[in-house]
Amino acid sequence: MHIQDIFAKSKTTLSFEFFPPKTEAASEKLFQTILQLEAFKPSFVSVTYGAGGSTRELTHDLVVRIRENTSLDPVPHLTCVCHQEDDIASILERYAAAGVANILALGGDPPATLGGYDRSKDAFQHAADLVAFIQRFNRSGTHPDPRGFGIGVAGFPEGHPATPNRMMEMDYLKAKVDAGADYICTQLFFDNHDFFDFRERCELAGIHVPIIAGVMPITSLSGMARMAELAAGARYPAKLLKALARCGDDADAVSRVGIHYATQQCAALLDGGVRGIHFYTLNQSDATREIYASLGLRDSETVA
Repeated sequence: MHIQDIFAKSKTTLSFEFFPPKTEAASEKLFQTILQLEAFKPSFVSVTYGAGGSTRELTHDLVVRIRENTSLDPVPHLTCVCHQEDDIASILERYAAAGVANILALGGDPPATLGGYDRSKDAFQHAADLVAFIQRFNRSGTHPDPRGFGIGVAGFPEGHPATPNRMMEMDYLKAKVDAGADYICTQLFFDNHDFFDFRERCELAGIHVPIIAGVMPITSLSGMARMAELAAGARYPAKLLKALARCGDDADAVSRVGIHYATQQCAALLDGGVRGIHFYTLNQSDATREIYASLGLRDSETVA
């Protein structure tokens, strides 16, 4: 379903993100997790993407499998890094043929295996360039939907790590929207003030597309450290850090505290009229299922 239709259908979207596993066994385990979460009828699910060859194919395969074997709407990530126009066109053609309706267009980072990679060789230097190219593909009429792919882009409530100038950051975000993005999905954050401030600054900048809040339930200290690194230094509020410190080495307590915190965060976002919540699942279903149960949610159509 095209993202415009998804937003028209749901007052508040609820969605999940997965990353493609590297082994066949892990792939089967993930697919069982996806089937468990399918029962919650999410608005869509997204699949992350690495620019390296094997990771790229794993993303494509998982997206097509979700599309062909579940009732879910997969939204594959697509990055500027390590791509030429022919590469992107080929990927879009494959997704169009499979009936994939939406794309999340990102700048991306070079694979760790490509140390010193020269980004100047890439056809798309900024996500706005990739959005514009997807829109040109849309106008070619190759996609079965006359509108072509729906397009999402990333937003950074805590600030983009490569753009310390927050005013310039909003200019870059508006450029992505002006190029044809249909919605914004934010990077994870742990202080709702950052999200609501970001949403207001978007309005001031003339950005009026739906903004989905990215939430990651903390289930382990190792996962927390990993996400702080991947999210370029996510800010953990002192209130959360104090609660986690009280857990000591009790892994179960850490998980309970993390899920409780995320549940409160989601409740406040819903009360604040958030347009959607996107759960970074880390390929696990337990935390998301507990949050749904605590909030009294069954699917996106139950959000009051």
